[in-house]
Amino acid sequence: MDALVLGIDTKTAVGVVDGRGRVLASRVAATPARAGAAAVLQQAAELASVVRAEVDRPVTAAGVGAPGVVDARHGVVLSATDLLAGWAGTPVAASLAAQLDLPVEVDNDVRAAGLGEARYGAGAEAASALVVAVGTGIGGALVRDGVLVPGASGVAGHLGHLPVPGAAAARCSCGRPDHLEAVAAGPAMVRAAHAAGLPVADTADLVALAAADRRARAVLRHAATLLGRALGGLVNLLDPEVVVVGGGVAGAGEAWWGPLRQAFHAELLEPAAPRLVAAELGAQAGLIGAATLARCTGKGEMPR
Repeated sequence: MDALVLGIDTKTAVGVVDGRGRVLASRVAATPARAGAAAVLQQAAELASVVRAEVDRPVTAAGVGAPGVVDARHGVVLSATDLLAGWAGTPVAASLAAQLDLPVEVDNDVRAAGLGEARYGAGAEAASALVVAVGTGIGGALVRDGVLVPGASGVAGHLGHLPVPGAAAARCSCGRPDHLEAVAAGPAMVRAAHAAGLPVADTADLVALAAADRRARAVLRHAATLLGRALGGLVNLLDPEVVVVGGGVAGAGEAWWGPLRQAFHAELLEPAAPRLVAAELGAQAGLIGAATLARCTGKGEMPR
């Protein structure tokens, strides 16, 4: 019988996951974002106690997906935006290990979700996968043989900070100009829609308008084209077998996927021909991937 492992997404969802990537019990709660890092971790620990009581055998380890630049070796957040108050510098692994009485592994939340998608979702049959999440930001993960490819400093996977042509000096959330996130993430698309005179509140509104409004279609096409070109360039560098795209914006439909595919394939060098597919795990990718972090260290079980 395989070991059970906790998956923790600190924004905040917690689940018990088995060796086949199935979530056996889970809980979700609103993130106490302004209450500070200690409150966020305490809430995660409390949810963990609830789900552990709902399964019939012990949990052996925990994996955590945390926002920001993460030192995965030591389980510490090196830098972060102010989305979670006081999050930078948080010793996530040490704090949760003490509260849960379990070994804990930590990595960036998008990288963790990418690991889940690569092992148990749309990338499950591939030896190598580039998994990309497009939402309020843009991030990703490169997974080879079921294991995250690490970086030297913790910034691996921050795809939104790639410089791109066509960004028109738009400022990124990091403060720098000409980054992919500033033109292709959800908030950037909403800003472009407002500049075009469209009264939209979010990307869902923009997508709904696209069926009848050419300005809405143009906004979607521009963002998708820049993203597709960037992903095609990454394929020429990394040569994955599959590129998996998820996140909130990935539900934008053919008005977004069409130009994304066209721009992506136009950038590829022959004979590269990776599959470009939609993510499959949805909101559970973070839990499943976080749990897999622990398995990939040997604390739950060895990777495939």
